[in-house]
Amino acid sequence: MKTITLKKIVSSSLMIAVFSTLAFSQSSSQEAGNNVKDKASSYKFSVNTTWLSFLNIGREETNTHHYEIHLGYKLTPKDKIGIKAATWELFAPMGIPFGDAIKMEESTFFPGKLHEKGIGITYQRMLWKGLFAAIEILPLKKTYYGENNEKLGNGFKLYTTYHLGYHIPLFKNRMYLEPQIHCNYWPIDTNTPESFQVEENKWNNYMLFEPNLYIGVNF
Repeated sequence: MKTITLKKIVSSSLMIAVFSTLAFSQSSSQEAGNNVKDKASSYKFSVNTTWLSFLNIGREETNTHHYEIHLGYKLTPKDKIGIKAATWELFAPMGIPFGDAIKMEESTFFPGKLHEKGIGITYQRMLWKGLFAAIEILPLKKTYYGENNEKLGNGFKLYTTYHLGYHIPLFKNRMYLEPQIHCNYWPIDTNTPESFQVEENKWNNYMLFEPNLYIGVNF
């Protein structure tokens, strides 16, 4: 488990670094000879996803089957609202800090799996040039499964995330990348089976400074 988790994190970090480097290079060359601002303002809608949607690999025991999609609408040149749909599976508590996840032991695993899915809302505000802040609020339906894949029950989680990132336009702003750091907090979390709650109680109901990369298309 240590090796698999470490490989995922290292490969993910390299992916973010490579994409960001290429994107900044592409962005600089475009801005030198194109009216990017005028072109950007002509697009009102966007769709994006996180790189996690492409990382559903590895052992089934630790595969999160993470998929999400964001549909956005630009209210003003600086304000964008959107709808977020997401689904994932958890084999360990979400509150384990990013650093501790690298050395995660199987002793921290749930006695089964937790499947979460929901639809929520997003808001993004451009602060300066490409720098932005965003918030996402995602109500989640929780379904718990035991070690033999038997259903144990349902619950509810209110999942919120707070983002600081940078918007990088590509191909005359038809596509874009948004490397970012976000903090996650879930103030409401109900109907957790006792066997799962034992592991949840070892951690907080938040996770700080998680790196991420969004890949999107404007239209």
